[in-house]
Amino acid sequence: MTDKRPPFPPFTSETAQQKVRAAEDAWNSRDPERVSLAYTEDSEWRNRDTFLRGRAEIVEFLRDKWEREQDYRLRKELWAFTDNRIAVRFEYEWHDGEGQWFRSYGNENWEFDENGLMRRRYASVNDLPVSADERRIAL
Repeated sequence: MTDKRPPFPPFTSETAQQKVRAAEDAWNSRDPERVSLAYTEDSEWRNRDTFLRGRAEIVEFLRDKWEREQDYRLRKELWAFTDNRIAVRFEYEWHDGEGQWFRSYGNENWEFDENGLMRRRYASVNDLPVSADERRIAL
């Protein structure tokens, strides 16, 4: 059985927005298994300086990420789309084990297969330390 995750490419403005909202909701769940189901079994990732392949590596990466990045909260915004590709900008806030807050900014390029699963995700991310009163994203 093949996994399917509508909407399917080619994307329209409306369906690209749906993909972005679904990704934001899944990532904010901080549930690595749930998030991984949006990707092909052999999905390729670049996240900062880390290169991953496949759902098992994605799940392991996300478990480690959300242990370090506590109270993680994300916002995504559609930047551009065409056929089977979507580009987003994002920012998220989190704090480390010592209570230092950060705002992380970045861009992602996504490529989907015909079943609506993401087969490639390339993310560039930068972190900025912020004080608790500078936070913009509520938990």
